[in-house]
Amino acid sequence: MSAIYSEITGTGNFIPKRKIKNQEFLTNEFYGTGAQRLEKPNQEIIEKFLEITTIAERRYAQDSHVTSDIAGFAGAAAIEDAKIDKEELDYIIVAHNFGDVKCDNRRSDIVPSLAARVKHILKIQNPECVAYDVTFGCPGWLQGVIQADYFIKSGDAKKVLVIGAEILSRVTDPHDRDTMIYADGAGAVVLEAVESTTPVGILAHKTRSDTFTHAKMLFMGKSYNTCEELKDDTFLKMHGRKLYQYALEHVPQAIKSCLEKCKVHLREIDKVLIHQANGKMDDAILRRLYDLYEIDEIPQGVMPMTISWLGNSSVATLPTLYDLILNHHLEGQEIKKGDTLLFASVGAGMNINAVVYKV
Repeated sequence: MSAIYSEITGTGNFIPKRKIKNQEFLTNEFYGTGAQRLEKPNQEIIEKFLEITTIAERRYAQDSHVTSDIAGFAGAAAIEDAKIDKEELDYIIVAHNFGDVKCDNRRSDIVPSLAARVKHILKIQNPECVAYDVTFGCPGWLQGVIQADYFIKSGDAKKVLVIGAEILSRVTDPHDRDTMIYADGAGAVVLEAVESTTPVGILAHKTRSDTFTHAKMLFMGKSYNTCEELKDDTFLKMHGRKLYQYALEHVPQAIKSCLEKCKVHLREIDKVLIHQANGKMDDAILRRLYDLYEIDEIPQGVMPMTISWLGNSSVATLPTLYDLILNHHLEGQEIKKGDTLLFASVGAGMNINAVVYKV
């Protein structure tokens, strides 16, 4: 008996050309939470940062671009890859967290929605194509995919464009060491309704929000440098150590719950595509996930990583990673027809989500 499934038929990304290596932060003045200048030399701070996060460089958008621009670039690439008529799209879902932030003005601009701006950029005229935003922390793109699956399974949609885009370089505190984590980028997929007698595409998904005790793990706050020039600005801040502990405790279990929903064992997973937030943290999450299944040996290459050279581009990390692998732009990695993938993300909220996907 056949059923309707949500299948990814097109992918695209926009990776800014501007490379920012760790050494470019040697001239930054770093402060701690008590507004005190850090005593350690920047070279030592940077070396420790690389050791903890595995990030050696990241990409920043050019000054003339805002988030809706790069979202449009990625969306156009996904539509072209899917070989569909853009006027047939039923929904455009854009995941982000800060709207359009210009290089000379840190204020977020989200009216109209970024999805509306992307639809305008793509020159889509069809009024039946509904465009809206998702703000869900770093898991926003994956949550958009989950919403698209609901639309498709209900019969409300046949084609959905889901984009994750962010320019984090404009909302981070240059006097906070954490500024080195963040990056800019965009990624997109087209999901289509597919009728199949065997399971394909999205098999299951799981989401959780721990807002009662963890809502303020990431937040907007003042610069650690209390100088007059920055006193009216707010920047993205996080409680890094607590966030790390939260992720290790809850992400593996959320992933396991997702796998159990569709009766897929971890041994059947060919690739774990996880949000690229911190290289060491992702390694620890993977280890704990395999421990839940009492598996000692983690398959080599099961978790492809881009964070060392792309940094943490929030909602853009997962769709960018998927597109890079599909198009053979990640050395030693490939995704084949019939593979079973696991997508997972964690971020502000705190929110966690996971999707099991059959290629």
